[in-house]
Amino acid sequence: MLKVLFVCVHNSARSQMAEAFFNQYATGNDSAESAGIKPGTLNPYVVRAMAEKGIDISGNKTKGVFDLYKEGKTLSHVIAVCDEASQQCPIFPGVSNMLSWSFPDPSSFMGSDEEIMEQVRVVRDAIEAKVKEFINNHKVEIK
Repeated sequence: MLKVLFVCVHNSARSQMAEAFFNQYATGNDSAESAGIKPGTLNPYVVRAMAEKGIDISGNKTKGVFDLYKEGKTLSHVIAVCDEASQQCPIFPGVSNMLSWSFPDPSSFMGSDEEIMEQVRVVRDAIEAKVKEFINNHKVEIK
């Protein structure tokens, strides 16, 4: 059984997408959560990009990784989806599977509304592919 925590700096974009894709595709008792080093607010471009895939994250709340750490969450994997989080994430007891996937930060994207959306879609699709690959590599059945 996989219990995955996806971590990024603000839990506003990359980790939210990874959590949503994992929970969309994994079956059974496998599940994911996400959290941030310094929780912020959901990125509206990411909410729109995920809606294009039929996944509604508009009601999601951002969470702090240190709050989850204090709760003593039992996890099988902690995956940082940005370089900053991999350097600042606490070590969760019993978790020997710490991974780092680096994706560009959607909050840093510049341009017109459509140009920003296009960049967010690229990151979204890369995260989706990486999550599917992770699920397949761990022999998790995909819905």
